[in-house]
Amino acid sequence: MNALDIRGLTLRLPATARPVLDGVDLTVGAGETVALVGESGSGKTLTSRSALGLRPAGSTADGSVRVAGTEVLGAGPAVLRALRSRTAAMIYQDPRAATNPLRRIGDFLTESVLLTGALDRAAADRRAAELLDAVGLDASVLDRYPGQVSGGMLQRVVIAAALMGDPALLLADEPTTALDVTTQAEVVALLDGLRRRYGTGLLFVTHDLGLAAAISDRVYVMYAGRIAETAPAAALFDRPRHPYTAALLAATPRIDAPAGRLAAIEGQPPDLRAELTGCPFAARCPLADDRCRTEAPRPRPAPGAADHLTACHHAERLEGSAANV
Repeated sequence: MNALDIRGLTLRLPATARPVLDGVDLTVGAGETVALVGESGSGKTLTSRSALGLRPAGSTADGSVRVAGTEVLGAGPAVLRALRSRTAAMIYQDPRAATNPLRRIGDFLTESVLLTGALDRAAADRRAAELLDAVGLDASVLDRYPGQVSGGMLQRVVIAAALMGDPALLLADEPTTALDVTTQAEVVALLDGLRRRYGTGLLFVTHDLGLAAAISDRVYVMYAGRIAETAPAAALFDRPRHPYTAALLAATPRIDAPAGRLAAIEGQPPDLRAELTGCPFAARCPLADDRCRTEAPRPRPAPGAADHLTACHHAERLEGSAANV
């Protein structure tokens, strides 16, 4: 059973002319790390939050979102409470916004399992101490307030809190954004180690392709609310088959890159206030033709790779090098 199985997820908001999520298909296997990458505004966070039933007010959703076999879309309050306390958990970008500065860290860690009755006080305290040890912190942190620890330490606390209910699925929404590069590397290594130790499926949302390459087994590339490309991580980074993926890779800074200006993707993502026909990337794509502007491409296997899907009419024209786009 997959930790997360999204099929045909379409999310609409009242003030938009097109869906903000349009037919998204995504899976995270048990014990697997999947990265969801793309520019800001592409729909990454909305996709991850759909797994917890956290949709914007006034939105409507179609399709299916199943977490460890439980259907989330249309689920009632009792099902969602159980899901959020035991089956799935979210690690947010800003750990200080996710914690209460007036409550001790120990209370923050044990609150969810005590409210649901999953553990009694003694067992909850033991579990909290065990998880703090797993994330590399001493149990003395339990008596401190969030303002008494560093940002890196607090991010580790938030990760421990997400694991308190022993979830089947962990959703990490750009959890290293506010951290320095060294701490970022430590947190990524920590998440990977915890995923292996506890067998938790991990959806890692990021705009950083380097982090995605370092941590993921598979990668989904999202653009304008649609999945543009998905493949095993090594195959996607070595041989991208969508012009958007190739352009993102070309724009990534490298130590061995030739001198000069970084490559950039010209133009802007499509406006949510306007209808969208054809490929959403057509206005920015150097390979686009009339077909791209009128006919939306469906995901299909890349040449010679059944597990490498790309939504592009011209996938066969790419030679796997970002320099060719």
